[in-house]
Amino acid sequence: MRLGRQWSWTSIRRAATVPVFILFPPIGASLCQTPKPAPDMQEQVRRLTDAINRVQGQIDEAQRELGDLKTQLTALQPSAAGSSRPVAEEQRTSPDAAELSAAVAAIRENESIHDTQIATLEQIKVESESKYPLKLSGLILMTGFVNTRRVDLAQSPTIALAGPGSTASTLRQTILGIDAHGPHLFGASSRADLRLDFDAGTSGGVYSGDNASGIVRMRTAHAELAWDRTKAFFSLDRPILNPDAPTSLTAVATPALAWSGNLWTWNPQLGVSRDLMQGSAATVRVEGGLIDVGDSPSLYSTAQSGTYSPPSTAEQSRWPGLEARIAFVNEVRDRELHLGVSGLFAPHRVPQLKNFNSWAGAIDVGLPISRFTQLTGSAYRGQALGGLGGGAYKDYVARTYQGEWYFRALDDSGGWVQWKQRAGERIEFNEAFGIDNIPAHQLRPFVSSYAPSYYNLARNRTITANAIYSPSAYLLFSLEYRRIASSYVGYPTQFSDIIGLAAGYKF
Repeated sequence: MRLGRQWSWTSIRRAATVPVFILFPPIGASLCQTPKPAPDMQEQVRRLTDAINRVQGQIDEAQRELGDLKTQLTALQPSAAGSSRPVAEEQRTSPDAAELSAAVAAIRENESIHDTQIATLEQIKVESESKYPLKLSGLILMTGFVNTRRVDLAQSPTIALAGPGSTASTLRQTILGIDAHGPHLFGASSRADLRLDFDAGTSGGVYSGDNASGIVRMRTAHAELAWDRTKAFFSLDRPILNPDAPTSLTAVATPALAWSGNLWTWNPQLGVSRDLMQGSAATVRVEGGLIDVGDSPSLYSTAQSGTYSPPSTAEQSRWPGLEARIAFVNEVRDRELHLGVSGLFAPHRVPQLKNFNSWAGAIDVGLPISRFTQLTGSAYRGQALGGLGGGAYKDYVARTYQGEWYFRALDDSGGWVQWKQRAGERIEFNEAFGIDNIPAHQLRPFVSSYAPSYYNLARNRTITANAIYSPSAYLLFSLEYRRIASSYVGYPTQFSDIIGLAAGYKF
């Protein structure tokens, strides 16, 4: 058979070698070349083959990973297509998401607290010689009053008198405080505090029982050793038979309801307190101590001779007064329910007249009616309580008749009650009433003049209501209404309405 092209055996052999070389390189090479290749050519072929195998393996691995990703994407597409709820709803229905959100919020809160603490530590601190922590605090306070009728002190009225009214303002009720923490001693922690104001020379030097002059006046002071259930203390403060105080921002230099049932005067005391039968929240608290009772203001103001300040009638007896209180206390969160019964006894000696005793029995109560309301109060009955802030400014009365002295220590009774309401954390309202009363028949034989005065005062009542607003932790504003009714032996009862305004800055 004749073909279009004549093929020789050599041509046929070469043509057949091409597919064999492609499919089977080693065989093709042996067919194509009769002589053996050099050793370096074989090594190159082997390396090329290994490289191709490695690349092929990487391609296969990449294809498997791509297949896995496609499978996961396919599984997520239905849930993503059907999820049209908002993020907040998803967080509510997913416990893991809610826990994660709470954890993030807690971390942010801790960071904020840490930043605040670091900033506090970076502040310049007050350094004391003892190197123990010392803190300064205070209240810059401006108060103003409109008195519709005459009062004893326009800037801090306590009784009403006959006569025209007045208007006054002052910054002397500003308070400066020092708080200190000391070392541990006998297993107890130690602390102390001091409070000063700038009302000396007006009401302060008389009421607190010291012959203060100038501007700065010591108000209160405390120092104590505190164990788990026991406290030992000395202080300059109100007696322990009246542990609470009415709330007011306009009556600070002379506390609210002073001389109207609030036994408030600051006297030196030394005592101890112990909690008995202490449970999870309730306890029975027993307190006792010694007290140096000062003289009443009317007596003290007439007993001075030049710059000499004579000993008080209690000091001249050479015996300290005794006071004690037992109370049931139940503390729940920031509220305290308490009911206490207390008593006081202090001997007095009046030169050239007669010795007498101050004594009192009292009851105090603090009742949190609800989360936002609380009822607080105290009531007492006793004798010669002028040095404690009662007795209508008097301990006793005396007069001469035909060269002979007649003397009588005055009985006394009274108390106060306050209802507090909190409308949130920024504002609170307080309504209070107080009364102090001595029997008029005991006072009447000793009255020589019928003009209204401390000496003729038999009963003093005060009703008050105030609102205190705090837009921040450092600013305070208050509006207060006060009505004072003062009854005198042989003279009509006098009234005065007081409108008070206060603005304060705490630091």
